[in-house]
Amino acid sequence: MKVLISDKMDPRCVEILEANDGVAVDVRSGLSPSALLDCIGDYEGLVVRSATKVTAEVLAAAPRLRVIGRAGTGFDNIDVEAATRHGVIVMNTPGGNSLSTAEHTFALIASLARHIPQATATLKEGLWERSQFVGVELAGKTLAVIGLGRVGREVAARAASFRMKVLGYDPYIGQEMALSYGAHLASLDEIYATADFITVHTHLSDQTRHLISDAEIAQCKDGVYLINCARGGIIDEAALLRGLHSGKIAGAALDVFEEEPPTLVDLLVDDRVICTPHLAASTKEAQANVALQVAEQVGDVLMGRVIRNAVNAPSVDPEIHGKLQPYLVLAERLGRLQAQLGEGQLERITIEYQGDITAYPTSPLTSAVLKGIMETVSDAAVNVVNALLFAQERGVQVDERLSSEHEDYASLITVVYHTNKGQRLLAGTIFGKSDPRLVHLDEYIFDAVPEGHMLFYINDDVPGIIGQIGTVMGSHNVNIAQMSCGRRQMGGQALTILNVDDPITTDVVDDILSREYISWAKQVSL
Repeated sequence: MKVLISDKMDPRCVEILEANDGVAVDVRSGLSPSALLDCIGDYEGLVVRSATKVTAEVLAAAPRLRVIGRAGTGFDNIDVEAATRHGVIVMNTPGGNSLSTAEHTFALIASLARHIPQATATLKEGLWERSQFVGVELAGKTLAVIGLGRVGREVAARAASFRMKVLGYDPYIGQEMALSYGAHLASLDEIYATADFITVHTHLSDQTRHLISDAEIAQCKDGVYLINCARGGIIDEAALLRGLHSGKIAGAALDVFEEEPPTLVDLLVDDRVICTPHLAASTKEAQANVALQVAEQVGDVLMGRVIRNAVNAPSVDPEIHGKLQPYLVLAERLGRLQAQLGEGQLERITIEYQGDITAYPTSPLTSAVLKGIMETVSDAAVNVVNALLFAQERGVQVDERLSSEHEDYASLITVVYHTNKGQRLLAGTIFGKSDPRLVHLDEYIFDAVPEGHMLFYINDDVPGIIGQIGTVMGSHNVNIAQMSCGRRQMGGQALTILNVDDPITTDVVDDILSREYISWAKQVSL
């Protein structure tokens, strides 16, 4: 498997990747867009920083590509939607440069408060203008942190140590966690009305682009300071300039810009703006951390070990992944079975997790179920990255339910397959440490191994059926490896599941269905 490193990276990145058996690395930084298009089809992995632009065109030219690793937090240079459609995992390294970015942010906050860059510039010009640079103390001021991810939390903790009052906004963080970093959760309206300093630490998306623009600036206190070390475009630069001109904004500190290098010259030359050329993550420690981290992550994906920090696929920690692995196998097989047993147009899939399994992340399991279903019915390549997308494009609703207990099993995964002809329930569990078992099909209870070639059939519960079916299978030269039976009640109907050594042909199924004591039969292959 070949990996392309297309941006400058710590040389140890190559060593980490090539420590994986069968992985070879090419380092070709500075490729032009056309050169990248010409060569990308040879690679299973791609490692980038911010310089390489991974467009939809690049992804379309990369049929072998399985994973893109971004050494850094942002990933707006990668077309994630196109990657998802092609089944390519996109991962970043959100923790590797958090401290560097937080420290840079706070350096800019302190520099804004005390006019340090401006005072330095005049002193170097031979001037001594102390009265021009009277600053403000940070103690007692209110700092608002929009986005309490890894960087935002580190900024909040530092501000608290400066005895600032810290407000935080993040719809995915609870009050208890926010308080552990010294921040009190507040709404955006409360932040704009009360904050003396506002720093943003969110990803750039359609929802966060120009998050702070004219309307938001109008809500702010007079003399507010704005800081952006996250992504260019979260603060509307034109609106920021208007706010400076009106006096509403006392100063701004920018490390990132809507266009890089920046083109809004009037903003750069304003004396109240201090700026750096996208340096927040540019420390020796951070650059090494993210390079080594992304190399480990890409290697894990290529070797089939674990997915971490993916932005378009479920991610789990390696320790948890080890515990989930048997259930991931079970979940995918449940999906594959349902797709082959189902009849009619698929409309909805309901997945229920019960028991101990609910203590772990269930999104990887849901993706595995959907992969099993969609790869059976789709003519395109399906994996855990794009399985949900394929289901949504087909108008299939996916429901997930959790229950902390089950009366019979320590853990149970149930998949209900809803079609325009009805629904079928199939459930499975793990025996011992790693043995998947099927235990329910609709109202039938049994114990069957979901592997290889299988035959499911419902028969009248009368003596001699097992022997007759054995004779039918023998007449077609099909050897039965295992058998499992379940029934509703004595003398009613029974479900039988056979594991056989070879694929079961349509002729065999037709022969079985021709028997008057058989009401339903299906063959599946796993």
